[in-house]
Amino acid sequence: MRQVTRLCWGLLGILFIFSGLIKLNDPVGTAYKLEEYFEVFSGDVPALSWLFHYLHDASRFLSIALSSLEVILGTALLLRWYLRQTLYALLALLVFFAFLTFYSAAFNKVTDCGCFGDFIKLKPWTSFFKDLLLLVLWAVVFFNQKHLRHSFLRGMPALMAMTFASALAIGIGVRALGHLPYFDFLPYKVGNNIPQLMKPAEAPRYRYTFERGGKTLETEQFPTDSTWKYKSMTVLNPQTSTPAITDFVISDPDGNDVTKQVLTGNKLILIVQNTNKTDRERFEQFNKLFAAAAQSRKHIDVLTITSTAAGKFDSFRHDVNLATPFYFADATVLKSVIRANPGLLVLHNGTIVAKYHYHDIPALYQVEKALQ
Repeated sequence: MRQVTRLCWGLLGILFIFSGLIKLNDPVGTAYKLEEYFEVFSGDVPALSWLFHYLHDASRFLSIALSSLEVILGTALLLRWYLRQTLYALLALLVFFAFLTFYSAAFNKVTDCGCFGDFIKLKPWTSFFKDLLLLVLWAVVFFNQKHLRHSFLRGMPALMAMTFASALAIGIGVRALGHLPYFDFLPYKVGNNIPQLMKPAEAPRYRYTFERGGKTLETEQFPTDSTWKYKSMTVLNPQTSTPAITDFVISDPDGNDVTKQVLTGNKLILIVQNTNKTDRERFEQFNKLFAAAAQSRKHIDVLTITSTAAGKFDSFRHDVNLATPFYFADATVLKSVIRANPGLLVLHNGTIVAKYHYHDIPALYQVEKALQ
């Protein structure tokens, strides 16, 4: 039992650290997922809607806090620092996560819990059973603490180690919050070609089920014998036959589809997800960059894409002196394209060659270099 306990102890600590770091890599994405939950709870529990609205507004703080806590508790567990207290704190987190994943699975409310960010996508029931497994690991460790009595660090060295782990975790998340994720696991990462990802990797293949006289026939071809009665169809390659990007559609103010034009040539695109929450102080720098880009020998077309209503955005662009043509896309798509509001996207014939957070607005030479 000693070896089993130590195995469960190691797995539990490593998984918590891994899960926390994956979320801290993209705290904005984690905050979006929390907002989804709070919106659902606000509608399902109207009496507490005021609380969920408050939590919704604090989602980015909670994203950093909860993700950092996972790393901190995972580190404390591996160091066996205040082991019993650490295990109680881990239990609270596990119960909380199990409730969220069960709620998602049972009521089909949030189809991706975001347990491992965008690095590993888990279906709701898979996420729930993963949490049950973690609870089993926790129970093995908790009820066999006698095999883990030795602490690797104690006193001041342990306190210093935990302080360092806490500062590192929080620092990783805060920096990612103010810039872009360290690692981009979404389809719109630098180097990806959007038009290519809008096409399936291969044609769909199907398995057909037929019945006749109490017998069942499964085949990938329609039988020539017409006496077989068609029953159902299953896609054999759903992942490779479904495009990675399915909803990238850009339209002009008149509603015309201009996606193909946007994905042709050199483009410097300003993404403004929501004018209510965008950082207005950066537009003076954006406007200087756009004026310089208009004179570039690289023939860079400058444009803006937003999900804000046309009338509201027209008023906004006058307020910030934004002179670029503007187009529209779905809000969820723009959140996936770049974790910044506003943010910059540089395209060459639909290939993403650079992305910039509004805290990292580039000089023209950097944009031109990316387009080489």
